[in-house]
Amino acid sequence: MGLLINIDNGGTLTDICVIDGAKVHHTKTITTPYDLSKCFFEGLKKASVALYGEEKLVDLLLATDHIRYSTTQGTNAIVEKKGPRLGLIVAAGDDTAGLTANGATADMFSVLVGPRLQRVDLALEGGDFDTALVSAVNALTNDGANRIVIAFAGDDYRTAEKAVKKAILRKFPRHLLGVVPTLCASDLVDDSDAVRRTWSALINAFLHPAMETFLYNAEAILREYKHQNPLLIFRNDGDSSRVARTIAVKTYGSGPQGGMEGARALAGHYGFKRLLTMDIGGTTTDIGLVEGGMPRANRRGEVEDIEISFPLSEIVSVGVGGSSILKVVDGAIQAGPESAGGAPGPACFGLGGTRPTITDVFLLTGLIDPATYFGGAMSLDKARAEAAVRSELAEPLGVDLETALAAAEKAWVGKVADSLKAFTRIDQDTVLAAFGGAGPFVVTAIAEAAGIKRVIIPGLAAVFSAFGIGFSDIAQGYNRSVGRGDAAVIEAAVAELTAQANRDMFAEGFALSDCRLDWSLSRDGGNDTEGQPWSPGAPLPAAFAGADDLVLGLRAVRAINHAKLVNGAAPPRTAAGSAGSRRLVLPGDGEAELAVHRLEDQIPGAEATGPCILEEAFFTARIGRGWRFDVNSNRDTMLARDN
Repeated sequence: MGLLINIDNGGTLTDICVIDGAKVHHTKTITTPYDLSKCFFEGLKKASVALYGEEKLVDLLLATDHIRYSTTQGTNAIVEKKGPRLGLIVAAGDDTAGLTANGATADMFSVLVGPRLQRVDLALEGGDFDTALVSAVNALTNDGANRIVIAFAGDDYRTAEKAVKKAILRKFPRHLLGVVPTLCASDLVDDSDAVRRTWSALINAFLHPAMETFLYNAEAILREYKHQNPLLIFRNDGDSSRVARTIAVKTYGSGPQGGMEGARALAGHYGFKRLLTMDIGGTTTDIGLVEGGMPRANRRGEVEDIEISFPLSEIVSVGVGGSSILKVVDGAIQAGPESAGGAPGPACFGLGGTRPTITDVFLLTGLIDPATYFGGAMSLDKARAEAAVRSELAEPLGVDLETALAAAEKAWVGKVADSLKAFTRIDQDTVLAAFGGAGPFVVTAIAEAAGIKRVIIPGLAAVFSAFGIGFSDIAQGYNRSVGRGDAAVIEAAVAELTAQANRDMFAEGFALSDCRLDWSLSRDGGNDTEGQPWSPGAPLPAAFAGADDLVLGLRAVRAINHAKLVNGAAPPRTAAGSAGSRRLVLPGDGEAELAVHRLEDQIPGAEATGPCILEEAFFTARIGRGWRFDVNSNRDTMLARDN
């Protein structure tokens, strides 16, 4: 069994996990948004050092079975609205008002499509139809469209869209220079809601070029370094696929989904009924929930408040993270949503940032040790941090430095805690999972503010979303509307989806006979993201009797090696080993000397009580008074209040 590599490309940092049987090596590198291939390969080089003690990238790639990769490029493109100019062809008489029915859709439509909308009369025939279609395509390209989406309303939209695409290919064959790529909305997804289906296709077409260029380039470079297997892209549905089989829109939000897959594994392993996840990175806090063993999800996900046809885990991103800029607004400190990111980063990075962040605050309070931060690979400038906090916070508030630091932490903690409470109810079954580079910082303070009494810090908290990617398989999913579920209609849909799965899994490198086929039935208007299991040839479940909006689902799965969690008896309790002490300024308590416990040095069963510091190469946690922690066999840290 070879190595597994998981990479989570975040907005500020890129995280890398190398899974070698029961061992997991991990590292981080700063994301380079101007050239994502740079941080991609810098991360792999650092991973080879973590594994071999020196840079041996070729050896690492030759020993690796699968590289699973999640990127924020698609998410960033949508947020920044940087991408191709799209043209949209609809049928004459189609009502397009729904495409711009609210502020979110109107704004996005003006950016992606703008005036590049053409109508084609489908009742025309022969030369009249060809003339009208050529005129429509020419008008779109003359207006600057470099990609075209075809999306029709009506019951026969699939047939009509394919016919128009075929006609366009006749008039504008692909071998001609400058031919504009064309996408049928029904080629992407089968959804009877024309507005939702059209938006899914528009967003996918907008994301496609940049994703294609970058990912194929990364795969080509991997081949140069002798990696034998295709690069796998982790998607927002929790599965992975090779670049050529990945739908661009399914890369949106895939990083946070990695955290949810890891959380699903934790919840199942430890029997948590409600696991509330808090993934704090440099720019945002991503909040989700695993309840009853499943991540909370929406049957119809949203991209920038626009409903699409694909399911998405219900993950809320709040603009507060380790690099969130702190500022005084109306006499109080506000945390985020603006972020310094990784470049220029917090003031203490010394990369040009001059505005204070919570990272600067925790450096000044003593929580962050410059000698150990970022694995000791990054120098921090305390003088720059102090200058930023004094000029931007203390002086505007008219307070001393220590008071400003306490107020900054309170504002940051309050924003995160309020966001947790707004997302879901907090009850006795709620356990908080804190991960991401900034998640553990002051997790017990956040838990107290939110009314939570139990916390888990995963052993790989700093790279947990990357670790979670390792629970994915290679899979493709499909849906087909089957109306009332007449036997002949279902039989035809089963044959069509099976043929499609056979083609796609062959392109993934596997025979369909080597894959698991998960069939399901659901209702188009429901919110059941999994559907009800069903087998071809079986009668319709009684719950669907009389329904006229049935949807047949198929998921073809080729299982590959996963990350693993350790089972076994609870280890005996022992006092946690100490790596010395650190003097901190505690909000409201003044200075205190706290014991420092290095997670890497602890044996399973190690325990200690707060106040103290728990630290590993890429995260630091201040454990509050009244809390105790213990480290288990998975290197996960369980925290609970004594009262």
